[in-house]
Amino acid sequence: MKRKLKNAFVASLTLLAILKSLTMAVMAAETPSELRVGVAPISPPMIFREGGKVVGLEADFAQALGVNLGRQVKFVELRWEDIIDALVNDKIDIIMSSMSVTRARQARIAFSNPYMRIGQMMLIRTEEQGRYGLLLDSLGDKSIGVRKGTTGDVLVQHEFSRAKRKYYRSGDDAAAALRKGRIDLFIDDSSMIWYLAGSYEAKGLTASPMVLSDEVLAWGMRMSDASLQQSVNAFLKRTQDSGEATRLVRQWIPKFH
Repeated sequence: MKRKLKNAFVASLTLLAILKSLTMAVMAAETPSELRVGVAPISPPMIFREGGKVVGLEADFAQALGVNLGRQVKFVELRWEDIIDALVNDKIDIIMSSMSVTRARQARIAFSNPYMRIGQMMLIRTEEQGRYGLLLDSLGDKSIGVRKGTTGDVLVQHEFSRAKRKYYRSGDDAAAALRKGRIDLFIDDSSMIWYLAGSYEAKGLTASPMVLSDEVLAWGMRMSDASLQQSVNAFLKRTQDSGEATRLVRQWIPKFH
């Protein structure tokens, strides 16, 4: 009898070990080793290419998130107008590309908690600093450069419907057009406008201090991916509580407060 009980006990332990191994294998299979981060790297200093690499504030956040989740970051470069479709169609896991939270976007994807507050601003020619002032009506008949599908594009359509919109792929393209007089001003996220103002200060461009909107930036995920949403929000809270988030932001955007 004792031998039978002993054999049954050993068999039970063996079965438990097998079940544990199978469970760990299933969990490993269910947890991807990569974190596919969707980016449109045309928004310095948030996310852009430099020296053949994707860099910027969002890139630093992505790498820190990857370490936190134990997943290797893989940047998937996309056109801005394709980035939400790529997420919905499971081609990427998360959007970390200077995306503002809007009601229209919330209808399609879930957002993390906000990590930064921005607004739309204008890049203008230095000699025209006093031309626009605080009278937004003065923008109505201007030729305004924007990036297609951005909140700057939407703002111009809604608030300055009489203005002539011209689309540019990047802030540098718009800055070149502004210098040559092809547009009167360029509207985009305040982070990009301050960056361009610093880059083109010696070439006659500056930032208008007027802020045209109040927005928050966050990271986009599929609505069905509740587990990733929880993990991302937990990571964000830890980095904000520790001060690491503020350090990263100020490293790339010294004017941020």
